[in-house]
Amino acid sequence: MSATQRDPFSLEGQVGLITGGGTGLGLGTARAFVAKGARVVIVGRREEVLQKAVEELGPQADYRVHDVADFSSSEGLIQSIEAQHGALTALVNNAGILLKKPTEDMTEDEMLEILNIHLVGAFSLSKYAARRMMEMGGGSIVFISSMAGLFGIPYVAAYSAAKTAHLGLVRTMTTEWAARGVRINAIAPGWIETDLNREVLKADHERMSRIMARTPMKCMGEAADIGWTAAFLASPAAKFITGTCIPVDGGAAIGF
Repeated sequence: MSATQRDPFSLEGQVGLITGGGTGLGLGTARAFVAKGARVVIVGRREEVLQKAVEELGPQADYRVHDVADFSSSEGLIQSIEAQHGALTALVNNAGILLKKPTEDMTEDEMLEILNIHLVGAFSLSKYAARRMMEMGGGSIVFISSMAGLFGIPYVAAYSAAKTAHLGLVRTMTTEWAARGVRINAIAPGWIETDLNREVLKADHERMSRIMARTPMKCMGEAADIGWTAAFLASPAAKFITGTCIPVDGGAAIGF
């Protein structure tokens, strides 16, 4: 009996690529993948951050310094990972940045920067990853979307546009690739307690109160909550799940 037959949630034998994997939600996802037996490659732009993360993750982890907005290197990244670690079976599109400012003050260059990192970069990697997955028998691609892709949040127009577009990609890619073995899903995180959020909210009690009022569970989530959901979506246990977005938000998407 194979490991996946004993445990359909196992990722043994899988190779996962996680963008923005050195910190926050990406690192939480990498931890979950490693815990379930996968080999993971995390990518980001800061080598020292990636090195520190890999030291924590252990021998099942590797890293590549990569800018997701450098579309010309997307295919080469996939090839490099496969040459060293074997066929890529899972991709988690997590890399991103946040720009918070009034929409009327946002420049076109700022909008394009956000879209290139969140949307076009994720599209580019997904395209090349899916080609290889279809050749090798299948795989799973997960987009880390956002509540900003589900309802309006002020002052994050570019981020919201990109995260909403993730959901459009999930739907269209599913219709094209599902029959060829590639599953596409998204996760919409709610308010998650990361180092950055912790510092921001510590000084903004009013915003923290609004968050708790909107979240039925009355608490923030952890990076691990996103990681375990992504690991589930990459596992055989989710083999009939594609084309969907799972909110992991303590009920915020339906809160009042």
